[in-house]
Formats: sequence, structure tokens, C-alpha cells
Amino acid sequence: MTRLILFLIVLPGLALADPKFWKNEFPLTDFSNRTIESWTEVLSGGPPRDGIPALSDPDMIGVADASLPEREPIIALELDGETPRAYPIRYLIWHEIVNDTVGDVPVAVTFCPLCNSALTFDRRHDGRVLTFGVSGKLRNSDMIMYDRETESWWQQALGQGIVGDYAGDDLTPLPSWMEAWSVFAARNPDGLVMAEPEHRRPYGQNPYAGYDDRARPYPFFTGEMPPHDIPALARVVRVGERAWPMSRLAEAGTITEAGVILTWEHEQASALGAAVMGEAAPVGAIRVRNAAGDDLPHDLMFAFAFHAFYPDGDWMLGE
Repeated sequence: MTRLILFLIVLPGLALADPKFWKNEFPLTDFSNRTIESWTEVLSGGPPRDGIPALSDPDMIGVADASLPEREPIIALELDGETPRAYPIRYLIWHEIVNDTVGDVPVAVTFCPLCNSALTFDRRHDGRVLTFGVSGKLRNSDMIMYDRETESWWQQALGQGIVGDYAGDDLTPLPSWMEAWSVFAARNPDGLVMAEPEHRRPYGQNPYAGYDDRARPYPFFTGEMPPHDIPALARVVRVGERAWPMSRLAEAGTITEAGVILTWEHEQASALGAAVMGEAAPVGAIRVRNAAGDDLPHDLMFAFAFHAFYPDGDWMLGE
């Protein structure tokens, strides 16, 4: 069951902001160690721990053996020297985290639908390989992940520990990006794509249909709206602590600023617009590179989420 369905029957925050209560779900978590100011920042998203089941070691199939709608979005991961991999959003929207290993690199491919945040992290940290699950908790409407080794809590949009042994620590982000399936397949005919998981989910359907068209995020978010009259659910390209509005990139095509090159590559179906994901209205697929042409870690998130997690961040408005 998705966060959206549960939202209809469970009031946000019903699981009280009280570590004594959460200790039932997370007996190993060191709740005395935290970076967040108040426990009231944490809300229940509806599902309990692992109610949204993260995936581990998914089956991969060849691009030629996959059948996906051409415009449907995937997360592309192309590590040097390794076969490129595609992780379809049709699966991630129901599972939110995929623990995988690409060559010698253990990775966590993540997607938070409520923030449109798609990030990939190296799972190696502090001399161990972490395995991530979905806590069922939200902060600023963003998924809180947890690692199964210490049960520390991690903010997905930041890749940063917020509660537990690893509070204040950062995961290493890896370059990945959203793009249309057909574009990935054409560029990587010998690539791999994650196979359909063996779970009973209506893959290809979007449980958050119409989210793109909302004026405000769901009431899981209680923070400030973004400045500069930027709509709350407008997409922005975040690189570090800077955000470029997608509307600006759509007009310019390419922007070279602050040591990075942002390029509007093509259009893909939105992951969050229509009930059938591949039939959604188009949104931009972008790449972010440095002057040497190397892909850079970045996020394509909603404006309200950038403002919430980077309140002092720079809005690159081009004025």
C-alpha cells in the first residue's frame, strides 16, 4: 500500500514524535544522537518500517529483452568500466530503494515520489557496506531511509544521517539521472535494466496521479513555500547547494554557470502526472556535467524540497 492511499486513512504524524514510541520499530537506533532540532520534524508517512519494501540484489535483464513504454522514466547509472544499468521508476515508485552492486561498487538507487528526488549513493561507509530500508517516516515530505546494520536514520534528499550512530555523516553520491527509457536503450543497446520485481504491485501505474498539478505538496509537508514566486512543485536542478529552475533551462537549452554545464537533453513522461506513467505529460530530462564532460551528482527535485533542505541555498535565476 502506498503513502498516498494510507494518507487517506492515517493522519500525518499519527505515529507520535516520540523516540520511546519509535523504539518499538527501531530497537537498535541510538535516539540520543541526532542532528534534527525537534522530533516534531518527523512524521509518519503511513506505512510502518518496511511497509514500503526496499529491494536488494535485483535481477537484471538485457535491454533487448525489456519491454517498456518509450517515454517512461528510468534512472540511468553508468559507472566507469561497468555495463550501464537502468532502474525503471515504475518499480522504484513502489519500492523507493534498490540495494544493488555494480562491479565492485555497492549502490543504493533511491526515489522519493513526494519530492521527485532521485539519488544514487555508494553504500560503503565507515568501513562497512550498508543496506538500506524505508523507515516509513518523513521529514519535509522526504523519505527517511535507515540502514539495517545500525538502524541509523538517513535523509534521502541529503544522503545524510540524522538519527543514530551515523547522525551527521554523509553518504557518497554517485552520478545518475532520470531519462526516457528509449533514450537509454538507444545509447546502451548492450546495457542492463532491472527486471520486474516479484511483488504484487500494479507496476506502470502511478499511485500519486495528479501530484504534478497540485499548488502545494501533500499535508505531510508543513514548511515554508519557496521564494521568488516559484511554484512549490516546480522542478529544479540541484547541484550542491544551488538550484536552477527547470523553466529557465527549458528556455536556454544549455546553461554554463558555477563550474557546471546543465543541458536539456530531451523530454520524458513525468513519473507523477498521469495514472499510467508512460502516458503522462512530458517533462525535461537533463544532464549535468563539468567542463571535462564528466557527469556530476545532482537531483531534479521539487522547489519546496530544495527550499526546505537548503534554506540558505542559491537560487540560480539568471537575473
